[in-house]
Amino acid sequence: MATATGSALARDLPGHPIASERPPPILTWRAYPLVLVPVGALVLALLLNQFVLLDYVHVMSGALWTGIDIFMGLVIGPILGRMTGPARADFVQRLVPTMLFLMPTLASVTITAGIYLALMAGIFNLNYLAIQLAGVFVLILAGQGFGIFLPNELRIVLELRKEHPDFPKIGRLGLLNARLAGVQAVFQVALIFVMANLAAGLVNL
Repeated sequence: MATATGSALARDLPGHPIASERPPPILTWRAYPLVLVPVGALVLALLLNQFVLLDYVHVMSGALWTGIDIFMGLVIGPILGRMTGPARADFVQRLVPTMLFLMPTLASVTITAGIYLALMAGIFNLNYLAIQLAGVFVLILAGQGFGIFLPNELRIVLELRKEHPDFPKIGRLGLLNARLAGVQAVFQVALIFVMANLAAGLVNL
């Protein structure tokens, strides 16, 4: 009895990942607004065919996407790098379920709204240098996000659902994603530069 109690207390100490009797649900009620609000705003703007509303959705989702990536890369990444393995895993397992749904949603809404805005403004011309550069940056960001970032998030969530999760693995994947977010932020800032030139009518920079 004393041993069982001591083990339970040890799991609750800082730096010791909490072992759950049941695997955490992948989709929780907190995830619904993260998906429904941005997607709903995008669908509404497209149905109303409102350029200003669509522009607002594009800017807001893009600002959140870029801001979170910068924060993850410049703040969370270095903090995770200095954490011990158990503490890092504990932090990552609390962060990932939210990021799993938030980041792909923001990225998809931002890119989709941007394409429709370019079409509505009549500047979606592949002969324009700005459009070509924007396309390259979008492809890089999409490749990183959906080819590396999202699979790592899924691997973390699936690992958490195991009876005996590999917490060092969870910590490593979380640190990798935090550093990747910083790399994405660089391309996002470059994309914003291109978008600013497009908005100013400088299609060939």
